[in-house]
Amino acid sequence: MNTRHLPRQAVDADLNTALQQVDSWVDGAIHLLPNFCVALVVLLVFYLLGNFFRLFVRRHLTRRSRDNLGEVLGSLIKWAVVFIGLLLAATIVMPSLKPGDLIAGLGVSSVAIGFAFKDILQNWLAGLLILIRQPFSVGDQVEVSGFEGTVCRIETRATLIDTYDGQRAVIPNSDIYTNAVLVKTAYEKRRSEYDIGIGYGDDIDEACEVIRQALLNVEGVLKKPTPEALAWELAASWVTIRARWWTHSRQADVSHIRARVITAVKRALDSAHIDMPFETCVQLLHDQTEETDGDRSSQREGWPVVDGDNPTPRWKVQRDSLANEPNQRPGAIDET
Repeated sequence: MNTRHLPRQAVDADLNTALQQVDSWVDGAIHLLPNFCVALVVLLVFYLLGNFFRLFVRRHLTRRSRDNLGEVLGSLIKWAVVFIGLLLAATIVMPSLKPGDLIAGLGVSSVAIGFAFKDILQNWLAGLLILIRQPFSVGDQVEVSGFEGTVCRIETRATLIDTYDGQRAVIPNSDIYTNAVLVKTAYEKRRSEYDIGIGYGDDIDEACEVIRQALLNVEGVLKKPTPEALAWELAASWVTIRARWWTHSRQADVSHIRARVITAVKRALDSAHIDMPFETCVQLLHDQTEETDGDRSSQREGWPVVDGDNPTPRWKVQRDSLANEPNQRPGAIDET
């Protein structure tokens, strides 16, 4: 279809209509100006109220030594109050807007926001639950997700842990809340243990007493509960004595006192002439050439016979057998 000869349509550019529309907008804005002023005042009041409640919650929880929880709950309450003020301000500016409809619309949109920021909201909620239930607090020494150190800070998204070797681990709160956490400073005391091997020829009771006395003389080992030295295992090359003692739960105390314990026990056993043997390995070699091979009732399996006659080697049996039968000598030709 050829459109070159069609008449062009004129564009209706009525300037008076546009001016009337702008004028109606200005009239509406002037009419709603008092509403805007009241809405701003309401929003400002609720903002100040939010800050007041935030400071009140923070101070109250700080007195109970829960600073992190006060900061998180204070911020949550503040923005909840500001949000309520924003809804009231919107209804003041637009009287036809119902709060119920606005909340319903926000509920639908919050579902989409929840899916988009699922991980962030999950970590935030986990952090809030950690701060409320307080399984551990700032300053505790914990082990979680393969990291061990001192809790430095609990934030809304993650928990910061300073490791013992001078690094900082940032662990999401959701991982901490859903996995096992070992709180090593949950109690004032912590028990440590170490295995010592003594020779089979040494007296077990004497060795246990020597180790126990050595533990009592180590600086930093608590007298109550009393240190213990228990016969624990009959190993291949030694008798295992397990030493157990209690110290304060801080990692520095545990590590340094453990080193002192090992040194003191070694010196005490040396002074008492109690052997701490090396690992011994016995290898039995058997060439499988005896006449009893295959006879499970008499086969020696490599162990030497102390009393009685040793089994005759197979080569000797074969030699005697061939000597009694000349025609069956090795290399002989059967002429039959």
